[in-house]
Amino acid sequence: MSDTSQPRLAPGHEAEGKPAALIAWGLYILSIPSANVLVLVGLVVAYAARGSATGLPRQHIEAQIALFWSVFWWTIATWVLIVISAFASIVLIGIPFLLLFLALWFLLSVWFTVKSVLGLLALLGDRPPA
Repeated sequence: MSDTSQPRLAPGHEAEGKPAALIAWGLYILSIPSANVLVLVGLVVAYAARGSATGLPRQHIEAQIALFWSVFWWTIATWVLIVISAFASIVLIGIPFLLLFLALWFLLSVWFTVKSVLGLLALLGDRPPA
């Protein structure tokens, strides 16, 4: 007879890694108020849990890592364009581009947060990441 009062820690358990995935989604959501410090903590949690997670939580952890890196590179590209536009603004031609790229950076931050909220809701509903 097995003891059901103890958590099942053996690899391959259906919910293996779910707490880490929940924590990482929560930290991703709090990235804007924390000036993106907590998103780095969430990334570390996702990488640390990736090896032992299975099933649906593993899908969410993989989605979290992929989301971080895609947004990271888009943010780098956007900031390069913002800096170029800022220098071009000295001769007034870069001002519309500067405003455009700042708006793009803002929308990228909003998209990251919305995608994180949707991921958290999907995990809570036992659905794969969107």
